[in-house]
Amino acid sequence: MFGAFERAVAGRYLRARRGERFVSVIAAFSLVGIALGVATLIIVMSVMGGFKVDLLSRILGFNGHLGIYGSGAPLTGYDALARQIRAVPGVLSATPVIDGQVLLTDDKGGSTGGLVRGIGQADLQALHAVSDHIVAGSLDAFRGDDAIAVGVGLARRFGLNVGSPLTLVSPEGAATAFGTVPRVRAYRIVAIFQVGMNEYDTSYVFLPIEAAQIFFQKPGAATQIEVSVDDPDRVHEISRAIREALKGVPIAVVDWQQNNNSFFAAVQVEQNVMFLILTLIILVAAFNVISSLIMMVKDKTRDIAVLRTLGAGRGAILRIFLMCGASVGLAGTAIGTLLGVLFCLNIQRIQGWVESMTGVAVFNPEVYYLTHLPARLNWHEVLQIVVMALVLSLLATLYPSWRAARTDPVEALRNE
Repeated sequence: MFGAFERAVAGRYLRARRGERFVSVIAAFSLVGIALGVATLIIVMSVMGGFKVDLLSRILGFNGHLGIYGSGAPLTGYDALARQIRAVPGVLSATPVIDGQVLLTDDKGGSTGGLVRGIGQADLQALHAVSDHIVAGSLDAFRGDDAIAVGVGLARRFGLNVGSPLTLVSPEGAATAFGTVPRVRAYRIVAIFQVGMNEYDTSYVFLPIEAAQIFFQKPGAATQIEVSVDDPDRVHEISRAIREALKGVPIAVVDWQQNNNSFFAAVQVEQNVMFLILTLIILVAAFNVISSLIMMVKDKTRDIAVLRTLGAGRGAILRIFLMCGASVGLAGTAIGTLLGVLFCLNIQRIQGWVESMTGVAVFNPEVYYLTHLPARLNWHEVLQIVVMALVLSLLATLYPSWRAARTDPVEALRNE
């Protein structure tokens, strides 16, 4: 498409001579603008994509993909139901649990709200989101009627260690002549876990399922059966299969999409809005390309007239200035892509360096859901950003190049 003549002239025009520095400065700003826009867009989309994927994996790894609830009553005979659910194709595990809200207090007077989950010892050890992140104690001691496992955030807030007592207070107590008396029971901490999600590390505690049944006065019952599947995207299909397998049993099936629909929809909307906003950076840089090329055409009017007089056609002039603008767009896109990819690949190291230099937490886990800044490079998104930047840069060169090609050599030389 571009001959040696067009490449030579375009390369000469991109190298500024004395008295032409201003045009080159504008072109340099255009290049920097495109590079920063592309790099910022890649970084932000990678971080938001990583945030979404990491958050989804932690939520699903902790809670499962499906919840099987009793229709208006706790589930009885849950072991037999769990065996039937495990036989459904696509189901990886079915875990009976008891959930309840309590007030957590220590022996020093501190208190906070929390969620109790009663679960069997073998099932908790199979829950790798917890069992693989034990920072103190051991799940081997997670048995009996006084054992409890807590998150590292809760342990730090109350200054708890393995062996420390933690008291659970439930408002659903026994009715007496003086009113309802809350249930109060102290438990001994046997393990401390760190899931990496602040909400879970500060508010969730685990009890053996038998101890939870006693505390919540639900003997032989479970509040739900948590189900993990091999493919989260097939959750609706597997839900129908579970309903067929448990036909005749009054149950309600709730999947992870229903439980977290509003949350992940908000994340997706924010991701789309950020993409549109940051695209404006590249668009502004493309307008800079237009202005720099128009100034170059104005500055090179005499040269264009001479080239036309020597036999260069309008197509050759058009290609010369297309190459000038496309070179700026291509170089800016390449530099921005390299910067964005390198930043994403080293984002944890950069975060640690910034925190060590400033002494301030860049990603406060008490404000955000996660304890670190995730980044997940989606090469399909990177390719989309690169193509978009190149197309915008190319479109920005069309009008100035067309204007240069329409230059009348007679009129241009007459005005010199």
